[in-house]
Amino acid sequence: MSDDSQRPIVVKKIKKGGHGHHGGAWKIAYADFVTAMMAFFLLMWLLGSVSKGNLKGISDYFSNPLKVANSGGEGAGDATSLIKGGGNDITKQAGQVNKGSPAAEEAARDKRRLSDLKKKFEALMDDKAQTNSKLSQYKSQLKLDMVAEGLRIQIVDEQNRPMFKSGSSDLEPYARDILNEIGKLLNDVPNDLSVSGHTDATPFGGGQNGYSNWELSSDRANAARRQMIAGGGMDGKKVLRVNGFSDEVPIDKGNIYNPVNRRISIVVLNKDAEQDIRDQVGSPPPDTAASAPAAKS
Repeated sequence: MSDDSQRPIVVKKIKKGGHGHHGGAWKIAYADFVTAMMAFFLLMWLLGSVSKGNLKGISDYFSNPLKVANSGGEGAGDATSLIKGGGNDITKQAGQVNKGSPAAEEAARDKRRLSDLKKKFEALMDDKAQTNSKLSQYKSQLKLDMVAEGLRIQIVDEQNRPMFKSGSSDLEPYARDILNEIGKLLNDVPNDLSVSGHTDATPFGGGQNGYSNWELSSDRANAARRQMIAGGGMDGKKVLRVNGFSDEVPIDKGNIYNPVNRRISIVVLNKDAEQDIRDQVGSPPPDTAASAPAAKS
């Protein structure tokens, strides 16, 4: 047997104590997190403070930075930018650059022009001293109002004083005088016109087969157009549309046979209404049509 006393003695020592040292890496991660949160809230505050124009400019920059840089570097934001206004209070509107668009300025001028024209008509209708003014003599048959398309001038019939001969598009002498005066005034404004004819609900009793109030109202509108040109000296190209509505749009809906429903309606069109009419028929604006090359035959 071997001598156990000669075996080597191995002593295992187990150290007990706290966790090992982790270093400062967690502090760096936490600092990065706090910085990112601060940047996020700052971004949210800035986005909530700028105008829609600036937001559009920022969006355009990130979508196509090269295009924005080549166009001047200020982005596509509008002139209402809070940045351009400056000042201590970013919500303050005073001092900001706010240039209206050409279209908005033209619309404002157009509205003022039609309003001034309405006042001019009313002055001529009210001035009893102007004995030569046909408008003042027949004031009761003239109605003016502003509608969505522009300034509407309506010449209505009276029981004992119709504008046209019965069942005809032949104008009575006094109606010619009124249309001559209107044509002279309308020639002074650059706006185009829409002319429409209306009848009452009395069925058309004579004439050719198929001729009805539809044809009669259209013929009367066209007769009014011709009179303003021939007697009033109005430029014929100012008339953009001629319509006949028969008895479909009465003034007195309670009595569709009322003479007041027989009328000629002349609308001095604003620019939006004029463009809408051109768009409906696919016609380009006058300047575009004039510049287009002539078609070869």
